[in-house]
Amino acid sequence: MSDSEPTPIELVVFDLGGTIIDHGCMAPVVAFVSAFQALGIEISTDQARGPMGLAKLDHIRELFKLPSVTSQWNSQHDREWSEEDVVATYERFLPMQTELAKQHTDIIPGFVECWAALRAAEIAIGTTTGYPRKVVGPILEALSQAGFQLDAHFCADEVPAGRPAPWMINGIMDRLNITSPRAVVKVGDTMPDMQAAKNANVWAIGITESGSEFGLTEDELSALSPVDRTAKHNTAAEKLRKSGAHAIVKSLAELPSLIVSGRIVQ
Repeated sequence: MSDSEPTPIELVVFDLGGTIIDHGCMAPVVAFVSAFQALGIEISTDQARGPMGLAKLDHIRELFKLPSVTSQWNSQHDREWSEEDVVATYERFLPMQTELAKQHTDIIPGFVECWAALRAAEIAIGTTTGYPRKVVGPILEALSQAGFQLDAHFCADEVPAGRPAPWMINGIMDRLNITSPRAVVKVGDTMPDMQAAKNANVWAIGITESGSEFGLTEDELSALSPVDRTAKHNTAAEKLRKSGAHAIVKSLAELPSLIVSGRIVQ
């Protein structure tokens, strides 16, 4: 897309975990590690984060493909894992994820101000997530009770395929009767978020410090030295740009000046 003229933005589609709630995207990581531990398989938090942004069933399938996981599975079962094993693990994962998601609905700093600026500019707000509907329900209720009533939301299990497919973004556009991709911005913290935006032909803005690429709580982020903080930002930004981000921000506080002005490309 071209940045030759400012774009009047009508809709911003946020990711949930690591973008507007759950600083560092902690809830899914703990659930993935626990689900595989229940199988007698050890995975690291870095491995658990690897496919972050995908629908959770797809995420688990990608974890099964890891050589260390395949090796542990084969040694325990004397056979290759199957799609049935992926689904069974997913079903075991869901109750863990549901409970953990309820515990990680903290609002990421900057979202309150960002929300107010977008609403003042009469810009619609939607969200997408890799969580299935049964997991995300309590999160959306917590957001609503906190005063954040979304215009539209789609879950990965409500479309033919989750990210990096464009269907959740397209679904929100259809629901809100927004026809021009140039009027839409997708904001997220993972590579599949940026790829989904690219596939939907909408603007993509990547967020670093609160996201899964950093993988830190607010306290852990504050404890980083300026040098380490900058290095982690640069690494995360490079990944997100290579995945299709038109712009990168460290925090949500930086978003309104980009979105309301329409000057997305940095």
